[in-house]
Amino acid sequence: MQLLILDALNLIRRLYAVQENRQQDTAAALVATEAALNHAAGRLLERFAPSHVVAVFDGAPQGFRHRLHPGYKAGRAPMPEALAGHLDRLQQGLWQLGIDALLSDTDEADDLVATLSRTLSRHGLAATIVSTDQGFCQLLGPHTRLWDHFNQRWLDTAYVQQHYGLQPAQLVDYWALTGVSGSQIKGVPGIGPKRAKALLQQFGNLDSLLAAEPVSKEQKTVQQHKHDALLARQLVRLVDDIELGFNLKDLRYRPSTKGP
Repeated sequence: MQLLILDALNLIRRLYAVQENRQQDTAAALVATEAALNHAAGRLLERFAPSHVVAVFDGAPQGFRHRLHPGYKAGRAPMPEALAGHLDRLQQGLWQLGIDALLSDTDEADDLVATLSRTLSRHGLAATIVSTDQGFCQLLGPHTRLWDHFNQRWLDTAYVQQHYGLQPAQLVDYWALTGVSGSQIKGVPGIGPKRAKALLQQFGNLDSLLAAEPVSKEQKTVQQHKHDALLARQLVRLVDDIELGFNLKDLRYRPSTKGP
């Protein structure tokens, strides 16, 4: 079996941005986005031929990360109001293709995706995540892969090695050191990508780095900002044990039973 997981808002917001630039008004952009979404979803279903499929939406405006770090994702541009008001219709279009929507009032979409993929992985089952969000690279493994629909490429272990010089399992600690500017997670001051990579190549992970006697300037900096690094790691690590409240069989792809 294979579960196809669509990072719905990642897909929708990019499609809408394209149509917003092409169309003369908002109404036309929304209609065009709906058509583009259905076309993209159809292509993905054809490409991957999944046995199960789900579109995961963000339903929680704030969660535990905001409680830990009130500035989390502060300053991000909100979803256009017109698009937000059109999401129900977009979900209906996906439903007619046989794709159910999953969202939570308390959990971020990224954590729902992580829970789905890791649950399958623990049972030796395959999951394909469709998203441009490289944060999902931390989930990569023998049974979990990540597809960038817009660039038509796999964000796989080879990509992580080429782009970061690390293994997928090291990415959470890498971002804990560098921070993630787009989410307003600051990491360790003065530790950028190059130094973070060197430290993790030397020590393997953040715990080993913190446990070692600090010798270099970079090690001492990390020790001095240990709290920042550990907080950042807690923020960037995806939660993979959410109680979902449904059975995997509920996500079985049955196009003939949905819609007209």
